[in-house]
Formats: sequence, C-alpha cells, structure tokens
Amino acid sequence: MLQKKICMLGSFAVGKTSLVRRYVESIYSDVYHTTVGVKIDKKTVNVKQQEVNLVLWDLYGEDDFQKMRWSYVRGSSGYLLVADGTRRATLEKALALEEGVRKEVGSLPFILVLNKADLSPTWEVDSGTENQLAEKGWDVLRASAKTGENVEAAFQKLTQKMLGA
Repeated sequence: MLQKKICMLGSFAVGKTSLVRRYVESIYSDVYHTTVGVKIDKKTVNVKQQEVNLVLWDLYGEDDFQKMRWSYVRGSSGYLLVADGTRRATLEKALALEEGVRKEVGSLPFILVLNKADLSPTWEVDSGTENQLAEKGWDVLRASAKTGENVEAAFQKLTQKMLGA
C-alpha cells in the first residue's frame, strides 16, 4: 500500500480542520477550535485500483503573529491550499503560502480550495480571479465543509495528481 502525506495550508479560520473532519469522519461542527501545531488524521482510499493511505497534516493557520514552519511541509506528496471565499485576504495569504512552498520545498501537486461556498452571497473572491488562477494551470475548487460540496472531490483530485493518474 502506498502512503502519501498531504498538508492543509492556509490562514487561520479558513476551514482546514473542518474540511479534514468532513472528509475523514463525515462530520461538520460550527464550533471553532484553533489548531495548535499539527493535527494528524489518516484515511485509506482507492484510486484506479491502487490503495493509498493518506496521512493528513492539518497545520495551524498562518497569520501576522504565527508564520509557517516549512519543516512541517517537508516530505509531503502534495497539499490543499485553503482560502475562505468570504475573506479575500485569505486568498492573498494562500498565494503567498504557495510561493513559500515552492521556494522552501520545491514544486508539489496542490489544489486551491475556496471554502465556505455555502456562504456565496457574502463571497469576496470573484470568478475573474478564479479564472486567472485556472489559466496559470491551478486547479481551483469551490467547496463547503458545512454542506460537503466538493470536499471529497478536492482530496480525490489531489490524490490523483500525486499519483500522476
């Protein structure tokens, strides 16, 4: 069985932990818990008849006071770059984190997840920005940890990219 490490990267309160909980446990909670350091979960999936053990590293959110420890990202096979679609500034932070990953550990497969699609009336990330990122070759998905929309798809697509499938 293959084992692949996936990191969850993004600002604080963008929904990284909620996405992992929805994916691994099919649970969503409105209660916010700050991740301290790293929380690790596992899920075994099948991709094109290949069993893959995903080790999900849910990293604390980066903000003005707490910077990313790149040592957490080393050894990753890929990552989900998470932004909150209702807070444009979290997308800017995600773009900076992607640049940091490339600089610190090299190019890795990733998916940009614009979380909180269930709150689309308060959305701050316009479709033009999404299209620009897609034109750069980025995979961009709108998702909702609350409703489950595109959560499975994000992890599935990333796993396929990591396997070159």
